[in-house]
Amino acid sequence: MSDATLHLPRSVQPVRTFRRPTEESPLARAALIVIALGGLALLVGAPLVAVFAEALARGWGAAVASLQSRDAMSAIRLTLLITAIALPLNAVFGIAAAWFITKFDFRGKAFLITLIDLPFSVSPVVAGLCIVLLFGANSTLGGWLVTQGYPIVFAVPGIVLATVFVTFPFVARELIPVMIEQGRAEEEAALTLGASGRRTFRTVTLPNIRWALLYGALLCTARAMGEFGAVAVVSGKIRGQTATMPITIEMFYNEYLSVAAFSMAALLTGFALLTLTLKTVLELRHADQLAATRRH
Repeated sequence: MSDATLHLPRSVQPVRTFRRPTEESPLARAALIVIALGGLALLVGAPLVAVFAEALARGWGAAVASLQSRDAMSAIRLTLLITAIALPLNAVFGIAAAWFITKFDFRGKAFLITLIDLPFSVSPVVAGLCIVLLFGANSTLGGWLVTQGYPIVFAVPGIVLATVFVTFPFVARELIPVMIEQGRAEEEAALTLGASGRRTFRTVTLPNIRWALLYGALLCTARAMGEFGAVAVVSGKIRGQTATMPITIEMFYNEYLSVAAFSMAALLTGFALLTLTLKTVLELRHADQLAATRRH
């Protein structure tokens, strides 16, 4: 601004408009929206539509009939059983790990957090191979378990171990930030007032972490139902015995049973969508409490 302009009366000085550095032009905003929606439609929407369209290609009757076959029913029951076992185990392990990390100071805490995140980095196939090496019939421990009548590999226990390993971080990683944010003051106050450790956890800690625990449980459920890599290695893909829903989908597809394969895939997708729906309903009904407890 020149010296002459500075000496002008305020009412006649030119008005300067400033553009905020984060403000985008309408064209840029429209382009970003189109790119985001296009990516979602291509990567998420199109596969979902294709799965349900292929499942119903011969009508509802053929799709339902394919899901009522012996192999399909066995896979559904096994998947639900594995999920029902893995979920409470991960909840207990996740709570214990988060409590230990957030409530105590010790050397190696960062290394322990890294170990918790390890299943995110390690390929599920590698995890399955590790279980086979440790508990397979050719190993010392695995051979002894087989002779005692308790095989791990190519049996339900091996599938449970693989699923728990792959899904372990979900509960712990949801709880750790919440418990760090809340600190230790409330638990210390309860203990000072004479509450036992068990009562402190039940009446103070658990209500504060219940939403994070529920979020972790929902994510764990969806991941456990859809796990393929680790389970494929340790299960042996025994039809009707150790074949879960993802493995059965592969079997049906390789046998050119497209309706059966896509019907099973649609059912598995429906389970995932149900999990997301529950999550959304909880967010809508308890938005205020979620905002108070999930500040991370």
